[in-house]
Amino acid sequence: MKEQVGLQKKVCMLGGFAVGKTSLVKRFVSGIFSEKYHTTIGVKIDQKSQCVEDTEMLLVLWDVYGDDDFQKVRASYLQGSAGFLLVIDGTRKETVDVARHLHTLAVQTMGPVPYVLVINKHDLLDSWQVVPEMYEDLASSACLVLQSSAKTGEGVELAFAELAKQMLTT
Repeated sequence: MKEQVGLQKKVCMLGGFAVGKTSLVKRFVSGIFSEKYHTTIGVKIDQKSQCVEDTEMLLVLWDVYGDDDFQKVRASYLQGSAGFLLVIDGTRKETVDVARHLHTLAVQTMGPVPYVLVINKHDLLDSWQVVPEMYEDLASSACLVLQSSAKTGEGVELAFAELAKQMLTT
């Protein structure tokens, strides 16, 4: 018999091109990581049920294509979201500016919803270009800031669990 889900919440994955959004979703939903990278075109939707403070919540994960010079994220993809993960690639400092732009778009479109700031690719720490001072403005309004690795799984469950908890109370 299928479990009854009490709440359903839309969550957007936002960040620049190739920051690891799809890999984070795949790790969270399926527990796997692949070295083979396929660019997301448009949006890919996954879902996973999460128990939050005795409430069953279905997270509907919108993995939105990476924002870059050639294609910009459409505000229409963000509408109706209860929260988002804002992902920065720790090995590429230019992804901080992209995250800043997407944060502004998200706030304009969604309003004051909770978000988790994820500095991804912690498994490549020796190649990091991003330091906390670069994203402190984004960190100040995030409900959680963490370093993660979709490859090792570090921080992935925590990011989604904290966002789900924050969405439950808002």
